[in-house]
Amino acid sequence: MQFHQNGYEPGDPENHDPAERYRHGGAVGPVPEEVDVLIVGTGPAGLTLAAQLAAFPGIRTCIVEQRPTRLYRGQADGIACRTMEMFEAFGFAERVAREACWILETTFWKPDEARADHIARSGRVQDTEDGLSEFPHVILNQARVQDFYLDVMRKAPARLAPHYSRRLISLAVDESAAAGPIGTAYPVTAVLERLDPSHEGRRETIRARFVVGCDGARSAVRKAMGLALEGDSASQAWGVMDLLAVTDFPDIRMKALIQSARDGSMVLIPREGGHMVRLYVELDKLAEGERVSQRAITAEDLVATARRILHPYTLEVKDIPWWSVYEIGQRLCPRFDDRPEGAPANRLPRIFIAGDACHTHSPKAGQGMNVSMQDSFNLGWKLAQVLRGLARPELLATYSAERQAIARELIEFDREWAGILGKAKEAAAAGLPYDPAETQSYFVQHGRYTAGTATQYRPSLLTDDARHQALAPGFIIGTRFHSAPVIRLADAKPMHLGHVAKADGRWRLFAFADAEDEGAPEGGIARLCRFLESAASPVRRFTPPGADADAVIDVRAIFRVPHRSLAIERMPAFLLPLTGRLRLRDYEKIFCNDPADRQNIFVNRSIDSVRGCVVILRPDQFVSALFPLDAHAEIGAFFERILLPQA
Repeated sequence: MQFHQNGYEPGDPENHDPAERYRHGGAVGPVPEEVDVLIVGTGPAGLTLAAQLAAFPGIRTCIVEQRPTRLYRGQADGIACRTMEMFEAFGFAERVAREACWILETTFWKPDEARADHIARSGRVQDTEDGLSEFPHVILNQARVQDFYLDVMRKAPARLAPHYSRRLISLAVDESAAAGPIGTAYPVTAVLERLDPSHEGRRETIRARFVVGCDGARSAVRKAMGLALEGDSASQAWGVMDLLAVTDFPDIRMKALIQSARDGSMVLIPREGGHMVRLYVELDKLAEGERVSQRAITAEDLVATARRILHPYTLEVKDIPWWSVYEIGQRLCPRFDDRPEGAPANRLPRIFIAGDACHTHSPKAGQGMNVSMQDSFNLGWKLAQVLRGLARPELLATYSAERQAIARELIEFDREWAGILGKAKEAAAAGLPYDPAETQSYFVQHGRYTAGTATQYRPSLLTDDARHQALAPGFIIGTRFHSAPVIRLADAKPMHLGHVAKADGRWRLFAFADAEDEGAPEGGIARLCRFLESAASPVRRFTPPGADADAVIDVRAIFRVPHRSLAIERMPAFLLPLTGRLRLRDYEKIFCNDPADRQNIFVNRSIDSVRGCVVILRPDQFVSALFPLDAHAEIGAFFERILLPQA
């Protein structure tokens, strides 16, 4: 898609009605007096959480925002492969892929050896390794990502919309109520101040079972918790700007990492629409205690620096839709919830923080928005299962433990990456040589990290140990489920297996058959199905009465033999369940290997051909456990430690 030819316009590029493109879309009237979950902040973390909770009409959610309306421009833009996989779960990955700029290659530029005041291309690499994900690395304005989430919320069963122009004034937790049962009290009281002109200064009080602060680096929620970001103080200034410009720089539509001899480094990111580009421009180091705001840097200053770095290429700026300057400081909150150290077991976390509220870093590696959304994707299903009485309350403590460890890894990566990008200027100032190939090498080595696929949770309540990992080395326990193509048996439709894992709060149990199994009664799949129908079955034990059989644990079977070799009428009845009010048959639980070249899921993920295996996915698409097909007791015990029996 091409757009922005006549200047930057926010919103849907296919909508030519200016009024609709600037549609407010917020909730009308006061906030509710009592809710299950109060979300503070409508950035990527807040909206990811809100969109997930909006899927459950029985959960009362309120999301508030200090800004007067939705975001229209600026801020983050990098969308990692793993994030696209998550967007597929929410149902809008195709919309993002269609509108975004795809990053397929990255180029590297260094000082020209013949003329040090010029730059020359030193390398070009594939941006993402083959087979890492079925989705590309793309670039799209954060405002559009948030628009897609708002659409999901508006159409969801709970029909959720933000309350804008609200500033959080205070949070208080009633400790006696916080230690009580989940559904009997509202332990957290929040006071909000309205900022809209017709109600300016009016205060509203809202009582909540849980509060989640997604309100950025200056988080009022974090401050109310008595927590602070800890880590390095800012020492390096960078500028960022979105440009509509004319240039003779040949890689203007490529992602480019540019290191000049004397004027610093620049990261160039092509943007959606075919014309816009984002530049991250290295500025001077900050003195001890100095803030970048004291330098009164202007957009013209950033443009001038960019032109010097790009020399001998020219840059004619036509429009600057958005720009900012910032300080690099890698900081991390010591915990992401309010549960005091040494608190009794019945004192659950009642306040959480996510995204920039609990970790800050530079934006040049494109991780901030991605990691923030993964924070709240991790938290959302846990809140939903506990509030719906499906899971044990101690599940909530796993959020801080899991995500704080991941954020710490992000901080370390960002510190290294920021240092590498600044090395050329430091070396020039010291009169020392610097090999730009180091930048390219580091970028290639850490490709899986920047793609978002390197996250691995440690063994815990939710993540089993690796005793059965050899059954499927391609599905690493603790990492996101690495999807692959399959054929759906009922209609021969080619599709990705991972795309059945939607953001609906359900667990997935994928049963991979051995090489000889064709669904016969004596086969491993049929025996597993008989167990899952028995009184000892976790499906029966943890599914509420009257709910569909797959309401909590969604079971799918994948056969190694071609789909034309199987007869659906001979499949176990458990894999053809009745669903909905009319009790219609579900034909979408059975899959077969895709015979196409290089599409074999059993080969690509190294699934044991003799024994097959069971892969259990958490509701956020991470692999929790692997078991042999006949490890029925182990499968039941795994769910027993997390879920609550349903009467």
